[in-house]
Amino acid sequence: MPRFQTLVWYAAKGGTMTDERTIEARIYERLSKVIDPELGRSVTDLGMIAAIDAIPVEGKANTYEVRVEVELTVEGCPLSQTITNQINGAVSSYPEATLLPRIEVGSMSQDKLTQLVAGLKAERKQNPFNKPGIKTRIFAIASGKGGVGKSSVTANLAATFAALGYDTAAIDADIYGFSLPRLFGVHAQPTNLNGMLMPVTAWGVKLISIGMFAGADRAILWRGPRLQRSLEQFLSDVWWGEPDVLLLDLAPGTGDMAISVAQALPNAELVVVTTPQPSASDIAVRSGLVALQVPMKVRGVVENMSYYEHQGERLRIFGEGGGARVSEQLTESLGYDVPLLAQLPLEPELRETGEAGRPAVLNEDGALRADGIGETFRNLAESLMHRPM
Repeated sequence: MPRFQTLVWYAAKGGTMTDERTIEARIYERLSKVIDPELGRSVTDLGMIAAIDAIPVEGKANTYEVRVEVELTVEGCPLSQTITNQINGAVSSYPEATLLPRIEVGSMSQDKLTQLVAGLKAERKQNPFNKPGIKTRIFAIASGKGGVGKSSVTANLAATFAALGYDTAAIDADIYGFSLPRLFGVHAQPTNLNGMLMPVTAWGVKLISIGMFAGADRAILWRGPRLQRSLEQFLSDVWWGEPDVLLLDLAPGTGDMAISVAQALPNAELVVVTTPQPSASDIAVRSGLVALQVPMKVRGVVENMSYYEHQGERLRIFGEGGGARVSEQLTESLGYDVPLLAQLPLEPELRETGEAGRPAVLNEDGALRADGIGETFRNLAESLMHRPM
């Protein structure tokens, strides 16, 4: 047991310690509230605090320099500044003395990192979202055909959940037509932590996509077992922690990936995206009817591009009624209520902002927009979370 952990134990037992040792023990306790943003665990649980030393400052009463030695899991970790800032705050806000933090950042030895990753993998061992008692709500976003804005809906819905304070993750399960990296402005690859991948975080959402890997711009012709294995790897080989919400952007139609999701995530809930015209809504019904073949519930329908707001008038450019038709047909076929959850407007800004790398439902500071589109996505997110499973 490291010295400062021994001090915490000793203090809890009522032992008497010098002021310096007491400060070291209390700082260690405070650092247990500092969470590694990638692994979702405290820096003390992860063994990232290698040393804490409190040294009295000569000539200044009740003032100490506190040296904290931090060992990051990855050298040059892009989130090291975030961790350092949190540690600085935990030390400098100590109420019983004036503490001057001095943070020394290094990286774990290979042996220590190997032990840490082995422990994390042992906790998980398999798909973490398919076990009893999992708290994560899983929403698979589907469409009958391409071009209806399914990925845009997924990206903006994920960003909305994150802006509302939910721990949010998203998997780009559209292996052939991946687009979430572009919609979130992601150009980085996931960090490989001794064989365990860390998802890339953008706009508060933890993301993984085949589009993040080298050579992903080449044509992908996977089918069957290899396609299913890609989903299993995204679920099992990526450290997700325990998010409140997981969204999957499915490939259009009812092909291999939709079946794979149903098999790997029987607790997933399907959200069907359509546009108003019959040519889209008729096909969208088929994507919902996959629930007749697999243990997956259809939670509802989202109608995208419902209208275009022009000088106070709503122009129905693509007709109307598609979302309602899908809702009614799925309700009748499945034998339970499949509501029309939202009707989203056709807004050029949604496309332009999304293609620039920011989900359009967010302001530049990452906060949820307070206008109509922001309110629509807020209501959609809250209805998905608050309705019974």
